Amino acid sequence: MIKTGADWDLSAAVSTYNVDRWGSGYFSINNRGHIQVTPLPASSQSEGAAPATIDLMDVVAEAREQGLTFPLCVRFQDLLRHRVQTICRAFASAIAQFQYQAPYRGVFPIKVNQLREVVEEILDAGADFHFGLEAGSKPELLAALAVHRDPESLIVCNGYKDVSFIQSAMLGRKLGKLIVPVVEKIEELRTMLDVAREMGVDPYVGLRVRLQSKGAGKWATSGGENAKFGLSTADLVSASAMLKEHGLAHCLKLVHFHVGSQVPDIGTIKRAVREAARFYAKLVKMGHEGLTYLDCGGGLGVDYDGSRTAYDSSTNYTVQEYARDLVYNIMDVCDAEKVPHPTITTESGRALVAHHSVLIVEAFGSIEKNAAGSTPVPVLPTDAKIVQDAADVQRSITRENRTEALHDAQQLKEQAQSMFDLGLLDLETKAKVETIYWQIAANVIRHFEGMRFIPEEVRELAIALGDQYVCNFSIFQSLPDHWALGQLFPIMPIHRLDVMPEREGMLVDITCDSDGKVNKFVDLQDVKDTLPLHALQQGEPYYLGVFLIGAYQDIMGDLHNLFGRVNEAHVFLDEDEESGWYIEETIPGSPISEVLAMTQWNENDLARLMKTQIDAAIKSDRLKPNEAMRLLANYERSLRGYTYLSFNGTK
Repeated sequence: MIKTGADWDLSAAVSTYNVDRWGSGYFSINNRGHIQVTPLPASSQSEGAAPATIDLMDVVAEAREQGLTFPLCVRFQDLLRHRVQTICRAFASAIAQFQYQAPYRGVFPIKVNQLREVVEEILDAGADFHFGLEAGSKPELLAALAVHRDPESLIVCNGYKDVSFIQSAMLGRKLGKLIVPVVEKIEELRTMLDVAREMGVDPYVGLRVRLQSKGAGKWATSGGENAKFGLSTADLVSASAMLKEHGLAHCLKLVHFHVGSQVPDIGTIKRAVREAARFYAKLVKMGHEGLTYLDCGGGLGVDYDGSRTAYDSSTNYTVQEYARDLVYNIMDVCDAEKVPHPTITTESGRALVAHHSVLIVEAFGSIEKNAAGSTPVPVLPTDAKIVQDAADVQRSITRENRTEALHDAQQLKEQAQSMFDLGLLDLETKAKVETIYWQIAANVIRHFEGMRFIPEEVRELAIALGDQYVCNFSIFQSLPDHWALGQLFPIMPIHRLDVMPEREGMLVDITCDSDGKVNKFVDLQDVKDTLPLHALQQGEPYYLGVFLIGAYQDIMGDLHNLFGRVNEAHVFLDEDEESGWYIEETIPGSPISEVLAMTQWNENDLARLMKTQIDAAIKSDRLKPNEAMRLLANYERSLRGYTYLSFNGTK
């Protein structure tokens, strides 16, 4: 329940939006009532040093100064570095705690965020930890080969492979890289051995095992015995025999498994790790002494809602607990089997990159059911009886008869609709009945505030009464997981948080699709259907932040309505700057001509076709030459403009 009136303060804002929990120390509310970002939390600072903070509204102002319009994706590169170091240090701590006899060598799965700036920042941040890359396709592998420099870090190649894919991997081997193509089906191993022989190199081979254990949540089917990828137990035996037959038993270097993405329950991970460690140990005992890596795949989740539970959008464990459980359970199985401890590899992409990106969108309008608010509807003696009856119900509402009044109002609203359908009611009368109904509904909801039990029909009414805030972005481009899978992301205003939000609403985008809306929001107890929001002020922009979007959302967005990639700003901390930070790079979003070209609309052809029509209009005297040339210039300029809407004089 939102605090009201004098009870509202910054602590109320923190509680309302749950920012102290999903924010993970990176996001908080400052004394100005703005969201601030702490890319390097206090735990990572030298003793006595205060962590540097960045006010998101200052970033908005700087972006606008540089000509960037909204929607805008802001990337905090120092935060990204901190995530890499956090995971690596968690494993280093666990290895030291249990006296584990092998190191940790993480890899970043490029599919989670293929942007060059992100990949290069991760490699740089993980250099001291020999952090590597995972590639799941030929394009990803070619990019990985070019940027990979560390001979002690891995390149793991997952996904189905053809000869060209394998040849590229063997090129990496000839360059001295620790590159391990993982066999997903037994036929790939035959091809791999043939290509390696032709290229004159001993391959490093990985085998993906298909476990009985599988994950939970939205991505559970990516693991388990019916998973898309991996070898059965019989396939593993055949692969072992094939390697020995070719005299290459020593080339088996890695065992891989994947239990699922965003695994919410640590118990699932523990079971899968123990099962995979057993496979590893048995393969070592079968004569594969060169086997030194156990790749635990992805699965390390992000606590999107801050509940710290096993709910789909949360996790009931920390990064440190995850690292300790992997290290301990692998060690326990290997010690029991009396085989050497393997080098532990993980492909934790989501947990690495989710936090570093924030999408800032501008709400420019609202659709309100109760737009009239508490302003009385003028009821005249000449008004129809149904209007008089509705007004009587409105005047008579009390705390005691609130439910009865709601039912009476619902009956009158339905009656008005039936009369309208039969042609017995004019628009003015129908409008008065509906306006009074929504005012009654709002009053009934207020009478239930603070109650321990609220009837379901009243809860549904509160949702129906919520406003729709029209925001300048596309769900399909920027939040595809929310649209397709119902994935929750933290969303909240990034300013005005020192003022009580007086409205409840959902977000709708500017596409023409009715699915282009966000109507599920994070909450500690459950999923909320509306979000507390402030009333829009004439001439003042209202900015909302969508947080933890750095994983998958950037690359998986589609071009519904031909809305393209959004503008980007990359922010770095710098103590020499007066503000303590600066925008290091800006990347323009997709121009209209670019997204049109993706669907075979050539910019020059379009301009030529328009010029032909404008020339014809000049000849027929529908347009004067000067006006015609201005219109053509505007058209051509529009082709190079941003695909999203423009406000406040921007283009």
